[in-house]
Amino acid sequence: MKRISNAQSEASDEQLMSAITQGERPAFDELYKRYHRRLYYYFYKMLSRDEEKAQDFLQEIFLKVAEKPRLFNPSMRFSTWIFSVAFNMCKNEYRRLHVRRIEERGHDPEMMPCQAVSFDGTLDTKRFLEALETELGGLDEDHRTTFVLRFKENFSIKEIGKTLACPEGTVKSRLHYTIKKLAGKLHAFQPE
Repeated sequence: MKRISNAQSEASDEQLMSAITQGERPAFDELYKRYHRRLYYYFYKMLSRDEEKAQDFLQEIFLKVAEKPRLFNPSMRFSTWIFSVAFNMCKNEYRRLHVRRIEERGHDPEMMPCQAVSFDGTLDTKRFLEALETELGGLDEDHRTTFVLRFKENFSIKEIGKTLACPEGTVKSRLHYTIKKLAGKLHAFQPE
């Protein structure tokens, strides 16, 4: 197995994926170092703050990268591609849980809500984040994911569209709807 040089450690994500297809373990280690926290928090938020499940999903996504690096489309940005994979993993989990709950209870429960991660700060900030977390949990998975990708992961509209495989207009519409709904629900905090 080849070793990645210091110059390669500053390579783009896409160059690292190319090196991974060549069997370069240090390239994988570098990508893991760059993305493991972001992906963990994404899974954590999308899977109802379940730390164990977030860790399991994190391991699974990097196992996919290690075992099947050729699935990466080099014409895409790596971040867009990896979050598309993460989104699809969460969507599949929602479906699995939905079917299981229907079987267990014999009726159609709500989908598992997303939860935002609380950050340290003032009491007002904590209360606001708790309220935001609650309201995000009431959104459907498409609106919730669009909001998280835009405001937590700082994806552009175009990147979100590619990640979720939908037109940019749909992304803008989802963001507009979500922001309007959240602003109405959280008006007591006077969000900007």
